[in-house]
Amino acid sequence: MTGKTNNGPWIEHIPGNGLWSNAILVTKGMAPYGAVALGEIDQVCEKLRARQTEPHAWWEEWGAMAARLHKRADAAEAAGHRMSAGNFYLRAGMYYFTAERFIQPGPDKREMGRIAIDCQTKGILRRYPNVERVEVPFAADEKVNSLPAFFMKALNTNAARAPTIVVFNGMDNCKEMSVLFAGLEFAARGWNTLAIDGPGQGESLRLRELYARHDYECAGTPAYDYVAARADVDPDRVFVMGYSFGGYYASRVAAFEKRYRGGIAMSALHWDLHGWQRDIKRRQDADPKGTPQSAFHFRWIMACMDDPDGANTALEKAKKFSLAEVAGNITCPFIIVHASEDTVVPLANAHKLYEAVASKDKHLKILNAEDGGHYHAQADNRQVGIDYLADWIEDRL
Repeated sequence: MTGKTNNGPWIEHIPGNGLWSNAILVTKGMAPYGAVALGEIDQVCEKLRARQTEPHAWWEEWGAMAARLHKRADAAEAAGHRMSAGNFYLRAGMYYFTAERFIQPGPDKREMGRIAIDCQTKGILRRYPNVERVEVPFAADEKVNSLPAFFMKALNTNAARAPTIVVFNGMDNCKEMSVLFAGLEFAARGWNTLAIDGPGQGESLRLRELYARHDYECAGTPAYDYVAARADVDPDRVFVMGYSFGGYYASRVAAFEKRYRGGIAMSALHWDLHGWQRDIKRRQDADPKGTPQSAFHFRWIMACMDDPDGANTALEKAKKFSLAEVAGNITCPFIIVHASEDTVVPLANAHKLYEAVASKDKHLKILNAEDGGHYHAQADNRQVGIDYLADWIEDRL
């Protein structure tokens, strides 16, 4: 990590190891939603402290905890205790997903990803009867014809057609996370949520080999078409949201798909992805544990793993991921929520994006330590960021 911060062990769980600490924080951040247990995380992390030099330690320890819970989930299911099984499946799936994070792309990673998604899906569908597993038609790729998603139906409303938020993930997150930390709050406010894995994200990347694209309206438009066609959605009140890397995606979608009522960037990405990733590569070369991102993940989402010069090829592709010539097309209401101590994405990106957005109704909120949620994409306290942007949405409905 870079820059001076006031972060304690909640954020820097393993001092000096930014790679693992960031991943642990993302996992801990799911605790308020019942998707993980802090005691189980603590058990894993105490074992990992002594194994930081071992290349397989990360996925062995997280995988072992996941397998233990997976077995208990199956036993509860067999006994007819579906709700308890759902809890076990959900936590097992989240730990499998955490384990998979640092496995190099290949058969082992694919299988770990498959198991993670299967367990998470079983857990979510058992625990939340207002969630549907759906497929969004996708025509922008000749091999993949749909995008996997969860649709969480609104609660606490008598409206036949409810407002709806389409949520795109970050670079290393998944719909199984966002349907909980965003969808649960939105449902409580009477809104639907479509949590979707677009190109380069979650299941679309892991099981369908659909890689990242700069022209994300290719996913944003069919997502709108899908929700607008549902009888329980108000097509005039659909917002698009993205968090972390999804901040770029939501901005791009809002710029080119004008039917969205508004756009939300929960972290301002990317003004200049090429420059950002070039700096990350430089830092990784100096200290592989000094950044929140693995050395291979960006090459993977850019479909450059088999390229002998994959790191440079991925950087070249990154030049297309820029909002410099795009943000001026954003005319709908738009909000950027960024963290004051974001050591992943420079705070300057938030100001640049805000200044360039053409909307007359635009808002920039910088969350600091007193606010809470002052780490990247509010991974240290998701609720703070979600509440803030949800209040903003509420004021525009």
